[in-house]
Amino acid sequence: MSELPSPENFGYMHAMNLALHAEMAADEDVFLLGEDVGVGASGVTSGLLPRFGPERVLDTPLSEQAFTSFGTGAAMAGKKPVIEFQISSLIYLVFEQIVNQAHKFSLMTGGQVRIPVTYLVSGSGSRFGWAGQHSDNPYSLLAHAGVKTVVPGLPADAYGLLRSAIQDPDPVAVFAPSSLLGATDVSYAGEEDIVPLGQANVVREGGDLTVVAVGQHVGTAIEVAESLGDRADIEIIDPRTVYPFDWECLRKSVDKTGRLVVIDDSNRMCGLGAEIVATAAEEFDLVAPPRRVCRPDGTVIPYALALDKALVPGPEQLTAAINATLK
Repeated sequence: MSELPSPENFGYMHAMNLALHAEMAADEDVFLLGEDVGVGASGVTSGLLPRFGPERVLDTPLSEQAFTSFGTGAAMAGKKPVIEFQISSLIYLVFEQIVNQAHKFSLMTGGQVRIPVTYLVSGSGSRFGWAGQHSDNPYSLLAHAGVKTVVPGLPADAYGLLRSAIQDPDPVAVFAPSSLLGATDVSYAGEEDIVPLGQANVVREGGDLTVVAVGQHVGTAIEVAESLGDRADIEIIDPRTVYPFDWECLRKSVDKTGRLVVIDDSNRMCGLGAEIVATAAEEFDLVAPPRRVCRPDGTVIPYALALDKALVPGPEQLTAAINATLK
């Protein structure tokens, strides 16, 4: 078995790997399936095959529709499958299996049959030059359909939310941003906590403006808040779970600050940022119009690296939106 995370190498990918090891050790009904999971091609599933064997770590044929449907059937039979998708756009291939079958089945049977399946998207968003078919971030689609969906922005949350997802009786999608997978400069507490689904995290407290930052943009927001520290006291909220969204946490923050900016790696049209801004405009007391920082409408990430980086939101766009909102 490969080494588990240690204080020297703990990071986002290692956190998810540790969570898989912990859940598979704790519950024999948990098993893993996907393409190249045995060799740990993504890094997230490293060491699982030698430890738990081919009966619980299943390398599948190249057919997402087939093994996603297989996971639904296994969940109906009492197992707890974790299905890895190494590329986020593969979710489009199995949208019917997830939304129309797994998600709806417990509702359509009056709760008689539960579907405890976890969809682990271990590479979501821009991969810096992997072009259009490998760079999407479709978590808003599953949230729109009502599927429980999480986007951890910090390694500890990647660990805690993945464990909660596996333990949940319903289908849960876990999107791990590609840009965070290689990060290792994070302290290891020795025993990370399980993070409940549906609870946001106030990453930084402040009184002048609220920034909601999703996924990798938690780090972006922290960087910008520190750079503007002499001009504004910025509060940062990481929703962690994008559906169900923790509206009460956001309401409490906006009641204090009166201003809201959202940074989200969705496309602008019908993205998560659009929903947050719309709800805030309808229900919260704001002293300035809310703003969102996101990809442009209908974004397809190009192969050219300079264009890739130009289309993905970053510190410059967030800084501009904060300054405009403060005015």
